[in-house]
Amino acid sequence: MNRPGITRMLLGIGAASVLALTACSQGSSSDSPAASAAPSAAGSASTTVPPAFAGGEVRIALVRQLSQGDYFQQWLAGAQRQADALGVTLDVSSADGNNAQQPINLQQAINNDVDAIIVDHGFEDTVAPAIGEAVAADIPVVAFDVDAGSSVSEIVSLGQSDKEIASQALGVLETDTGGTAKVVYVYVAGYAPLDKRNAVWEQFKKDNPGIEQVAQIGVVNTSTAAATAEQAKAALQANPDATAIFAPYDEFAKGAVQAINELGLQDKVKVYGADISTADIGVITAPNSPWVATSATDPANVGAIAVRAAALKVAGLPVDASIEVSPALITQKDLRDRKITNIAGLASAFPSLTTPDIARIPWLS
Repeated sequence: MNRPGITRMLLGIGAASVLALTACSQGSSSDSPAASAAPSAAGSASTTVPPAFAGGEVRIALVRQLSQGDYFQQWLAGAQRQADALGVTLDVSSADGNNAQQPINLQQAINNDVDAIIVDHGFEDTVAPAIGEAVAADIPVVAFDVDAGSSVSEIVSLGQSDKEIASQALGVLETDTGGTAKVVYVYVAGYAPLDKRNAVWEQFKKDNPGIEQVAQIGVVNTSTAAATAEQAKAALQANPDATAIFAPYDEFAKGAVQAINELGLQDKVKVYGADISTADIGVITAPNSPWVATSATDPANVGAIAVRAAALKVAGLPVDASIEVSPALITQKDLRDRKITNIAGLASAFPSLTTPDIARIPWLS
């Protein structure tokens, strides 16, 4: 088992063999045929593969707070494909929303002497101490949508531009409503991306006095959409003058849609969400769907970036300490007019969603 320091030392020795991969392996949308491109037996003409990667000896632990939901499943799929393209073993664990379990999983990854760790979501007070232990043990860490506390300067912080995500969705809400609406808001505090989106929502209300929050709901668990649907139904029944739901996470948005459909309010109440998946596209484009806009990155692309960033750290190569992936505004009209039915089609229509140049691996062709 190569530790990170040993791997960096080996870089100066030169590689025993060279591995070439298709350009698409650096970052592809989750449903794209090119995303599953396999390594070639030919040599790279440009950069020698670090020995540990050429020998298939690198292990990266992916320690997740949640795994349920379309977004998280597609994120994992992108991460796994990138790991396969690199010849990396990806050890995946999930706390399934149990915040006491995630630091245990993180500690186990440290004890297993992995080459790098990716922390996917989590609360600062539960994961930051263990992230600090990983840093002290010289294990490279990539933290996605996690506040890592005092260890933040020692790790790669990866995130989506949550400010843009919330601002883009709320921009459509403002346009659709003329800046006057009674809104049900879905939010759970403590999750870094939701907290950042919440800050935008709070400022949006200040800037738009005609926007009134009539209720706040929210739950995150292994059945978030279903639980959100029950809460949204109660909120809409208690506030019959509500005309919009701001749900800045796709499981929230799907729950809101379910509630609206069950109450027969599709022509009255609209949903403004965040995130995207193939299943989400189906919900947005369904006949008479109330979900009219979302702002999102391609989750598979972000998962691939996380693996590439970790691989660069293992190889001792430069990688930005802070990486932020910009979203695209995606409306129901866009999807219907362009007949987009899945993430592959979305990536073709919105090429900015695929970012192979972020944390590019130099030994991949």
